[in-house]
Amino acid sequence: MTTALITGSTSGIGAAFARRLAADGHDLVLVARSTDRLREQATELHDRHGIEAEVLTADLAEDAGIETVAARLGDRKNPVDLLVNNAGFGNKGRYLDVSMADELRMLKVHCEAVLRLTSAAAGAMRARGRGGVVNVASVAAFLPRGTYGASKAWVVQFTQGAAKDLAGSGVRLMALCPGFVRTEFHERAGMGTDSIPNWMWLDADKLVAAALDDLARGKTLSIPDPRYKALMGAAKLVPRGVLGSISSRTGRKYGPQ
Repeated sequence: MTTALITGSTSGIGAAFARRLAADGHDLVLVARSTDRLREQATELHDRHGIEAEVLTADLAEDAGIETVAARLGDRKNPVDLLVNNAGFGNKGRYLDVSMADELRMLKVHCEAVLRLTSAAAGAMRARGRGGVVNVASVAAFLPRGTYGASKAWVVQFTQGAAKDLAGSGVRLMALCPGFVRTEFHERAGMGTDSIPNWMWLDADKLVAAALDDLARGKTLSIPDPRYKALMGAAKLVPRGVLGSISSRTGRKYGPQ
């Protein structure tokens, strides 16, 4: 069996990755802030699929949390074969309405933690000549929209650049860019979702299946749904100034700052 480590594993896309990978027979290292939820998840996945599920409580907005997970990724005696950097959140509000502390906390989780954990995992994987990293970004990465979109754009650029540098090493890196997914994300950020059209919603389990297929094909960027692929293709044809205005209005209505 191989082992996958998933951050933000107890809900949303992270939980969907955990379900799919456990069903495929992978042992897991589950990472989140709530020990109780992690233990409940680990027990359920072990009982259902017969895999080993290790619990690792860590807050990736704190240096200590990042260091704890990085140390586990660098453990050569108990190697991690797949890292899914999924932990993240959104802030409700426009630029300057969100506190600087909250903005910096987001950048800590979305950028610094992703950099440090990817580096810890990829270094150990390169030494073994195999492994994979999925960094969860967003289609917001391709739109001019506040700190959230900027942080996800960094994830995409970093991941694709690192993938080129590691080409031929046996280590695969991929940025995953979903659209709206039915998870706890918006509820936790205090964002209403009633006005989001039904056709824009994605199923987390189907998204994960498509993402893992893309990783197996060696893709460095995954937009795992034809609807969003079409939308992002159309966005490339719109002038940046116009796109910025549309994105700003849409972001205030539908998504995080």
